[in-house]
Amino acid sequence: MSQEEHAGEPETGRNGDHVDRKRPPLAVVGSHRIDEEIFGPVFDKMIIARIWAFVRPYRAKVAISASALLIFTGTQLLIPLIIHYVIDHSKRGVDNSALLAASGAFLLAILVNFATGYIQEAVVGKAAENVLFDIRRAMFGHLQVVSLSFMDKIEVGRLMSRLQGDVNSIQEFLETSLFCIGDIALIFGVVVVMLWLDFSLGLLTLSVLPILLIIRITWLPRARQAFMAARETSSAANGALAEAIHGVRAVQSMDRQQVNLVLYDDKAHANLRTHLSADRYAQVMVPTVDGLTGLAMAFVIVVGGSMVMNGRIEAGVLVADLFYIQRFFDPIRSLTMHYSIMQRCMASGRRLIDVLDIEIDVRDKPDAQALSAEMDGAIEFKNVTFSYYPDLPVLKDVSFKVNPGETAALVGPTGSGKSSATALVHRFYDVQQGQVLVGGHDVRDLTQASLGRQIAMVLQEPFLFTGTVFENIRYGRRQATRQQVIEAAKAVGAHDFIMSLANGYETQLGERGGNLSIGQRQLLSFARALVADAKILVLDEATANVDSDTEMQIQKALTRLLKGRTGLVIAHRLATIRGADRIIVLRHGQVVETGNHAELIAMGGFYSSLYNLNYASFDDIPKEKLDAAASARFRS
Repeated sequence: MSQEEHAGEPETGRNGDHVDRKRPPLAVVGSHRIDEEIFGPVFDKMIIARIWAFVRPYRAKVAISASALLIFTGTQLLIPLIIHYVIDHSKRGVDNSALLAASGAFLLAILVNFATGYIQEAVVGKAAENVLFDIRRAMFGHLQVVSLSFMDKIEVGRLMSRLQGDVNSIQEFLETSLFCIGDIALIFGVVVVMLWLDFSLGLLTLSVLPILLIIRITWLPRARQAFMAARETSSAANGALAEAIHGVRAVQSMDRQQVNLVLYDDKAHANLRTHLSADRYAQVMVPTVDGLTGLAMAFVIVVGGSMVMNGRIEAGVLVADLFYIQRFFDPIRSLTMHYSIMQRCMASGRRLIDVLDIEIDVRDKPDAQALSAEMDGAIEFKNVTFSYYPDLPVLKDVSFKVNPGETAALVGPTGSGKSSATALVHRFYDVQQGQVLVGGHDVRDLTQASLGRQIAMVLQEPFLFTGTVFENIRYGRRQATRQQVIEAAKAVGAHDFIMSLANGYETQLGERGGNLSIGQRQLLSFARALVADAKILVLDEATANVDSDTEMQIQKALTRLLKGRTGLVIAHRLATIRGADRIIVLRHGQVVETGNHAELIAMGGFYSSLYNLNYASFDDIPKEKLDAAASARFRS
């Protein structure tokens, strides 16, 4: 549901659009379904059951905390009774021993109150942190093994929101949910004790409850609407902010700063108005409850005072009632807060469960075998048909074989299925028809971990992790020695630039290696692949983003890198693929030609058309233009 669908009147910013700054956008238009979708139902047994599965290992701590909370509540009920006893009996001239006993009981009640309060807070806080740790670990572990077909469709920002914001909502619920038990017990306890002390005075105190109930019924729907509007405008503002940050280069290159500022200013103003409105609704309940507390106390003082003067009740009863009035409305105020917390928890719990319940499409068979390091490294596609979406096949009945130690290149226009073919070799996805064989074994019969050990991949966009250069190079083989890392870096021509860094191999890299050039990051990726010492090397346009000098370094490194290994290379630059043992030409998801460079040129087919666009190289031709021109020429 978009923000506009929830909004009230259209807005106007500095860019000339209409804005109504008089009232905040409405969150819903009579849709209870949307209400629950955003905030969740007040209570969902299924979600509570799933959260309880994480709480169960710590149920002893929960029981201890609940017991301490009930004792804490009991002391809150007991203290006014002790005060009532002291006041009433001091008027009768009771001896000092009774007063000392009452004072001792009062001191003991305070000590027990403090101890049980501390135990409850400490134990439930520790249990909540352990539960959150287990939830985070379960979610992270599950996301590490989910199929790429899911990761292709989900926004990283949404996953991060669930791992952070939604888990924090669960934390808030776990740390405060037990207080609901104490609050409810305290309300019923106060009612019982007040009616026991004096039935008529107790009823008088409770007479303000209908007023509170009417206010709550009137306040709740409007407050929820305001809270939802605030949440939606926050999401819109945060989305605009994130987009502007990620696209800052494009913004500055096209001089869009002022336009973006105007657009963000409108969203920020809408966010301000909705939050001010939500704050007003949030703030109204506290003074309302406080006002009702004062009203009830005024009733008790006026009526109870006259009853004391007439001798109908003791003064101690009046004083105790005044204490109980405060204790009666405090949990009501607290339960109002717990209500919102529980709603947020239900919505967050639903989103977390959705992540934990993501089905893993690519799984190891129960009897899957490990791919031996002694396997020959052959790759074979047998009548492979593969699609990301039904009825839209990317590969159609594709068959080819790459012999052990052979370097094969995949060539074809954008969208012909080259990268999909390399992904199937690593079994990131499962084929719909046919077989993909590695070392003579169907990849579906092998463990994914053993495939990962024997297949090294270097992608077009090198990904480096936060850490040292040394740690990044040996990322795929943690047992690699420093000497092996240095030798790999020298082999791919990365050693010299690494040593020019501030701390050499111990230089800390920023997020995704942002403090290095693209070419330097790619060289580290090649070094990482060499250290991994895999039998099969997959290069997916690994030289697309490097300059000519860096590419020359990589070409020299590839000779050593591919020695004794099976190579599967995707590249639009002929300098990378011209020397391949075999070139496999894909078009519209099908193999149209295969052979070495000389054989394909002699055939005068699709590959020859591509090659002849620029005789010996089409390095400087944009990939999209090359594909379109080659396809047009081939059709003619």
